[in-house]
Amino acid sequence: MKTLKVKTSKTADPTTCDYSKVSKEMLLTSSLQHIEDVRKGLGFFKSLLSEAADNHDCDKVSDIDGFHRDFITGFDQRSWWKNHKKISRHHLLQEDALPENVNLIDVLETIADCVLSGMARTGTVTPLNISKEILLKAFENTVELLKDEIFIEE
Repeated sequence: MKTLKVKTSKTADPTTCDYSKVSKEMLLTSSLQHIEDVRKGLGFFKSLLSEAADNHDCDKVSDIDGFHRDFITGFDQRSWWKNHKKISRHHLLQEDALPENVNLIDVLETIADCVLSGMARTGTVTPLNISKEILLKAFENTVELLKDEIFIEE
């Protein structure tokens, strides 16, 4: 379901209109509309980040028995871990855990997860080696994610 309503704006960019016919008042109106539209887009991303924060590693609590069962084997036992990678989107440094529709929210969650766990556990952060291809795919998928939320009102 599309959640971001955007009105058409034909006068905000000199490459998409006859700029010689745009008054200062029209330009101001278009600029204010553009600013509000970007705020809506960033608000959408903010809500996705909040959702990722709220749900991060929730199965470590909801399935503490499974997590503990794998943990006490040093993860030689991996049934919980395999499921965790299926339901969590932030293990981008492991190819078998990469979501098909990876996006920049997943990238930011990965960064937060790795940096905060590394600093809290050892005081250091191991190198986060992520491919340019994954980053490009995340970028492109994020563009599509936002486009899919927009409906244009004439």
